Amino acid sequence: MMDYLLALDQGTTSSRAILFTRQGEVAASAQIPFAQHYPQPGWVEHDPMDLLDSQLRAAAQCVAQAGVRPGQIAGLGLANQRETALLWEKDTGKPVGNAIVWQCRRTADFCTQLRQQGYTEAIRARTGLLPDAYFSGTKYRWLLNHLPGARQRAERGELLCGTVDSWLLWNLTGGRVHASDYSNCSRTMLFDIHRQQWDETLCQLLDVPRNILPRPVENSGDLGAVAPGVPHLEALAGLPIRGMAGDQQAALFGQGCFAAGQLKNTYGTGCFTLLNTGSRPVTSQNGLLTCIGWGLGGQTTYVLEGSVFNAGSSIQWLRDELGIIRQASQCDQLAEEVPDNGGVYFVSAFTGLGAPHWDMYARGTMVGLTRGTTKAHLCRAVLEGIAYQTADLIAAMERDAGERIASLRVDGGASVSDFMMQYQADLLGVPVERPKVVETTAWGAACLAGLGAGLWQSPQEIIRDQVPGKVYTPGADRSREYARWHQALERAKAWEEE
Repeated sequence: MMDYLLALDQGTTSSRAILFTRQGEVAASAQIPFAQHYPQPGWVEHDPMDLLDSQLRAAAQCVAQAGVRPGQIAGLGLANQRETALLWEKDTGKPVGNAIVWQCRRTADFCTQLRQQGYTEAIRARTGLLPDAYFSGTKYRWLLNHLPGARQRAERGELLCGTVDSWLLWNLTGGRVHASDYSNCSRTMLFDIHRQQWDETLCQLLDVPRNILPRPVENSGDLGAVAPGVPHLEALAGLPIRGMAGDQQAALFGQGCFAAGQLKNTYGTGCFTLLNTGSRPVTSQNGLLTCIGWGLGGQTTYVLEGSVFNAGSSIQWLRDELGIIRQASQCDQLAEEVPDNGGVYFVSAFTGLGAPHWDMYARGTMVGLTRGTTKAHLCRAVLEGIAYQTADLIAAMERDAGERIASLRVDGGASVSDFMMQYQADLLGVPVERPKVVETTAWGAACLAGLGAGLWQSPQEIIRDQVPGKVYTPGADRSREYARWHQALERAKAWEEE
């Protein structure tokens, strides 16, 4: 009986594979890191073959560890680091140069030029994005302009480009399928999110030939099958590929946020918050991004996305730079040793402030220190500060969406903090829900594959199969502390570079 789903989660620093039961339980997993390349300050690259090889080996190890026969796996789903751009030869599959990673800032000057030339609103109207080096389109342009002969070869139809989802899919299918799903397409700055197709005007503006771009496809369905002879996966030849999504959208789907108004927050190094806005794309007035969450059965679901730059990194700062804790879990333990923050408030603007403030000159600020301040107060202030910034971001989303949220679903490494999750619920005044299975990105890819393979007929059936987790219900009124934190926030914003 085909009761398993294989999810491949290709991330920024490692490739992972997880085999799930249809109930969402992890049967086996494997993870393989790969090298990062920094050829110049602000530049970040990956070797495309490292991405591919590590992902294929992780998949093979995962299935072997589980001892599951290939015939027991209903389908394969892909999740990936978004915006990373690749170029490869159509006939041989050989990469042309390294991949430009989403973190890379090498095209920032060109994006500034687009803004100065007045293209910001035209780009946002079509794509929901703002001109920024973050997105894939300007990376494709750079590869074509700087790799020897690349533009001429592309114009002759000899090259293909894509994000990591399309690179994996092309290789898994033995070069038979060159496609990218709607969620990844919507992060390129070349994709009309309203018509679900590449925009000819933007392709011309960014000088990216449409003939090298992958075919846009929905996030669940027949995406091909693992081809015979794929390295490390010979035993999985013929396995159907039935789902694909960018990592943050996959996490939203894995959290079961299928209805408009539902949202999730990932507490990682930073925080990524995505709000499902249903079939209506909402143009943000608060610096948020409008993207496609997923396309299923001819219906497109849109999301608003925003980020807090420093979340878990603040806890790492306490551990690595200040040395007041030895491991991250101690931050939670110390925070609960004191009844309050002792008047200490922290703004984690180490690299400026993201949405809704967008102040690149703000800097990390700790206020209210006295001789009675202890390391427990500092730990509590840091955890509270993450919750405050998240509350600001969600308030911006509520303003854009024109309605209050009913609950917040959470995941990511820092979401294990019981103290912070309870404080977040108090601040928002709504339940905070943490799933039992925290591998939400991979689980989202598996769910999309399960839908495509027919294990479920609708997302609502997946909800019934999900393993329940922990719910934090609102308790104390935190409005007074929240107001005081905003005073600290204004001091962080007042900082100016000399």
